[in-house]
Amino acid sequence: MAQMGFVTSIDGSKVHLGLLGGDGRPRIRATVGHFVQIQAGAAVLVGVITTLSSGGDRGGPSGAYASLDLLGEFVVEAGAKRFRRGVSCYPAIGDSVSLLAPADLRVVYEVSASNVVAVGTLVQDPDTPACIKIDDLLTKHFAVLGTTGVGKSSGVAVILDQVMRAQQKIRIFLLDVHNEYANCFGEQANVITARNLKLPFWFFNLEEIADVIYGGRPPIDEEIEILADVIPLAKLKYSQYKEASERQTIKRSNGKNAGYTVDTPVPYMLQDLIALIDERMGRLENRVTRMHFHRLITRIEAIRNDPRYGFMFENANVGGDMMGEILAHLFRLEPDGRPMTIMQLGGLPMEVVDAVVCVLCRLAFEFGIWSEGAIPLLFVCEEAHRYASADRAIGFIPTRRALSRIAREGRKHGVYLGLVTQRPAELDPTIMSQCSTLFAMRMTNDRDQAILAAAVSDAVNLLTFVPSLGTGEVIAFGEGVPMPARFTFRPLPPERQPRNDMSARLMDDGATIAGAGFVGAVVERWRGATMNKASGLDTDPSAATRIGRDPITDGGNGNGSAIDQVHRRLLRRPLDGAEHAAEVGAHATKSLWQQG
Repeated sequence: MAQMGFVTSIDGSKVHLGLLGGDGRPRIRATVGHFVQIQAGAAVLVGVITTLSSGGDRGGPSGAYASLDLLGEFVVEAGAKRFRRGVSCYPAIGDSVSLLAPADLRVVYEVSASNVVAVGTLVQDPDTPACIKIDDLLTKHFAVLGTTGVGKSSGVAVILDQVMRAQQKIRIFLLDVHNEYANCFGEQANVITARNLKLPFWFFNLEEIADVIYGGRPPIDEEIEILADVIPLAKLKYSQYKEASERQTIKRSNGKNAGYTVDTPVPYMLQDLIALIDERMGRLENRVTRMHFHRLITRIEAIRNDPRYGFMFENANVGGDMMGEILAHLFRLEPDGRPMTIMQLGGLPMEVVDAVVCVLCRLAFEFGIWSEGAIPLLFVCEEAHRYASADRAIGFIPTRRALSRIAREGRKHGVYLGLVTQRPAELDPTIMSQCSTLFAMRMTNDRDQAILAAAVSDAVNLLTFVPSLGTGEVIAFGEGVPMPARFTFRPLPPERQPRNDMSARLMDDGATIAGAGFVGAVVERWRGATMNKASGLDTDPSAATRIGRDPITDGGNGNGSAIDQVHRRLLRRPLDGAEHAAEVGAHATKSLWQQG
C-alpha cells in the first residue's frame, strides 16, 4: 500500500501522524475508524484512526494530521501471518504509515478458535466477515444494548440462530416480552404463550406465590405467616393421600415434622390449603385475628377463579406431579428438533409477570445445579432492566436475585445468561458487570453511554461512534469477539424478522373497520378475559360463537376469532354499498354484546 503519512509523536498507545499531501489535504483519503499499519523497523504494527485535524486547528503549520490507537502487530507463526494483540516494540519518529490492505484486515479479524461463526460483515470492508467465538460468548455471558428501533431484536435473532447451528447440545430459553420472536426461528423453536403455558402454583416458592396473591403489592405479614405454616401441611396431606389413596387427617398445628418446607417443589391441592386455613380460622375467637384468615382465603379464591391465572390453577384441586414433564417441556430437554423455547410474556397478567420470570429463572438455575450442568442452557432475558433494575426500590427483589445468581454462578452449572436491554443505565450494574461480551447498538442517552464506557476496557475510541450507528450496526467488545469491531448484522429474510409492531400493520392496511360487530367482538373478548369461572358465564357457547364467527370480520367461515383476523389482516374491508349499510343497521338494533 502507498504511504499515507509518517509518525510525528508518540504518547503511550496513542500515535500522532503527519499526513502526506498538498494544500492542507491528505494525498490518500482516510477517516476515523480506518485501520492503518506502521512499519516500525522489522515489526508491522496495526492501529485505528481516532482523530483527524488540519494545521489551522492545531495552531501549527498547514497540513493534515491524524491520531491513532495501537491495537497490535503482525507476527509469522508456522509460515503464516497472524495478528497478535499488544505491541512488542513502539514506532519511532518518521516511521512510514499506510492504510491496511483488505487482505491484512481479514487477518486481523481471523479467529483460530473452534466454534467460530459469522454474524455479519465489517463496516470497513463488507467482504470481511464479523465473527464471534461461541464458547467464550456463552460461558462468560453477553449483553445486547441499544435503543428501540435500531435492529436490536434482529441482531439477537441472528446471534441465537448461529449459536444453535454451532452448538447442537445447547438449549435456549428466550423471555419474549413483546411477543415478537415467534417467526424468527421457524421449526427450531417451541413457542409458549399465555394460552398453553402450564406452570402450577406449587412451583412457586413463598415469596413468588405471595407476589401473585397480592398482585405485586406489599404482603400482609400476618397472612404470610399463615401461608408459611399451612403450605407444608398441605404438601404432607397430598403425599399421604397419594400413598394411601385416601385423605389423612393431620392433627398437628404446625408443619415442623412434615418433612417439607414451604419452598419444597412438591404438589399440593389448593382445596387442601384453603381447608387448612379455614380449619385454623374456626379455632379462633379473636375477631381481628380471624379476619386475617378470612381475607387470605378470599384473596386465594379470587386469583383461582380469575381465568387469566389459568396457567397456574388449572386442575388445582386434582393434583398430579408433573414437574419432570413441565421442566422437559420448558427447557427442551427432549428437543425433538426444537432446542429453543420462546416464552411469550405479552398475554400474561401484568401483576404476575415478575413472579413468573422469577420462577423461570430459579427453575433454570436449580435444574443446572441438580443436573450438574449435563444440559447447557442459555437463558436470554429481553428488556432485562424491567426485572433487574438498578434502583433497588423498583421491581420484584427475588427476580433480581434470581437473575443475579445466574450471572454470578450460572456458568459453573451450565446455565448461561444473555441480556437484552434498551436502557443499560437502569440495569443492575452487578449483573451487567458479569457480561464479558457487549454488543452496543445506537444509544443517544448520556447515562447509557456512560455505563457502556465504564464497562469497556479497550478500544474506548470506538464508543464515540455509538450515537451515530445506523440501523443494524453494532460495536462488539469483549471475550466473544477476536477484537473490538464495528460491523453490520447479517440481514434476516422477511419471513424471519421479528414483528410485533402494530404500526407496521397499519402501514400494510390503513383502513380499519370500526363496525358494530367488530366492537361487539372486542367487548366479548375483553369481558371474557377477566370473567369469574365460578359464575359459569364464561362457558356460554353462544358467546364463544359470537366471538369466533363474527359475520362482518370472519364471514362465517370459522377461520378464527375477530381479533385473530385483525392480527392477520387488520380486518377485512367492509361490504360496499347498500348491503353493508343494511347489515350495519341490523346489528345496530341490538346491544353490542347481544349481536351474533
